[in-house]
Amino acid sequence: MNYDQTASTGMSPAFAIVFGLIYAAVIVFEIAALWKVLVKAGRPGWGAIIPIYNTYLLVKVAGRPGWWVILYFIPLVNIIIHLIVSLDVARNFGKGGAFGFFMVFLLGPIGFPILGFGSAQYQGPSPLQQF
Repeated sequence: MNYDQTASTGMSPAFAIVFGLIYAAVIVFEIAALWKVLVKAGRPGWGAIIPIYNTYLLVKVAGRPGWWVILYFIPLVNIIIHLIVSLDVARNFGKGGAFGFFMVFLLGPIGFPILGFGSAQYQGPSPLQQF
């Protein structure tokens, strides 16, 4: 039994390069979408490229206190906090809870471009939302 593996071995680097380029393009698009969301909310857009600072800015866009970023480092708590922040961001852009849950929380790579590049305008947090 002699198996020729040259064809499959030769395709691996090409596949990795193509996949890597597609992945890089998606990441750049996501950064641009978050940048637009932050600018619409009156925050610095360049904050989208700084790892923990972008989460801080998103929490502030949601109308929550900045110290909530610390809660993102606690396992399981971070899921609940991200859900709350996602719902608040959607509401602050005039979208409903279903949009916040499905498009921002579950499908952020689709929801943030809709908020950033779409016609949604930042309305700010409601007075009841801030505490």
